[in-house]
Amino acid sequence: MKNSKKYSFIIGIIAVFIFGYFIADHFLYNGVKAKAIHKNGFQGNYYAKNDTQSQPTVILIGGGQWGDYWAEQISKKGYASLSLPYTRREGLPKLAEEINLEYFEKAFKWLSKQSAVNSDKIVVMGASRNAELALVLATTFPEYIHGVVAYAPSAVSWSNTVLPYSANTIKPSWKYKGIAIPYVPMNKIQGNNTAKIQTLPYWENGLTKTNKVAKAIIKIENSKGPILLFSGLDDQVWPAATMADMLAERIKTANFKYDFKNIQYDNAGHLISTHPDINSSITTGNMTIDGKTYEFEFGGTIEGDTKAKKDARDQLFLFLEKLK
Repeated sequence: MKNSKKYSFIIGIIAVFIFGYFIADHFLYNGVKAKAIHKNGFQGNYYAKNDTQSQPTVILIGGGQWGDYWAEQISKKGYASLSLPYTRREGLPKLAEEINLEYFEKAFKWLSKQSAVNSDKIVVMGASRNAELALVLATTFPEYIHGVVAYAPSAVSWSNTVLPYSANTIKPSWKYKGIAIPYVPMNKIQGNNTAKIQTLPYWENGLTKTNKVAKAIIKIENSKGPILLFSGLDDQVWPAATMADMLAERIKTANFKYDFKNIQYDNAGHLISTHPDINSSITTGNMTIDGKTYEFEFGGTIEGDTKAKKDARDQLFLFLEKLK
């Protein structure tokens, strides 16, 4: 009898703690919790408040911590969002090469059926090579995608070999219905005798391949929605501002009826899509080539990057507000 009362007491205490946890979690957590999706042919984290109905929706191309951060921030404002990885997870390709765009098409179809989503106002957002992919998706699927936000964008599709850890054989990065999205073929970046490497000249040299660039150019004028581009004028990773200007030139010569903004920041580098409220001191990254690790510059200053990130965040939410 005594043991029975003892166990009842212990169980009661545990129940109080569990109940207290959920009560505290309910009142103290002010974010939007993700719903993990691992069906319908894609993986991702879906964010939407319980009372969100038929709102503009942002797909964060690439997913991961970056995608989850932005997806939660966007959903807290009353929109819906999907953090969408496509590599480096169990069941997904290990490398960004010959990625089938049907994978994203499945996500678009699923998302368009959700009650929180306005299927006529789905936007893709990406940074760097994921910005490249976001722009490719917007021109490939204009029936699903109605806007693009691209940080440090590309104006062309590149071959898989621009990533040093990809296969040595030149392949398309993206494919649709078994057909390669036209790309600029690139030999892999080469190492040197120092501990540092410059990546900007590598990409600038790729843009001099005029005939290849003409075939691989992203026909952004074929997209069906507003476009917002962000780039740092001191991007030392690749020529984001130059490529943003290439896209702007195409828009200028086309009968493009949607809003287009090409915003460029002084003293800002490649990392302007990261957390706006964290003054990161990270200015360099590491790259391994043929077994040797090199340091490379992202560009920008801490002050310049911080100012750019905060302004870009404001511009992003203004962009979404206009979609309502």
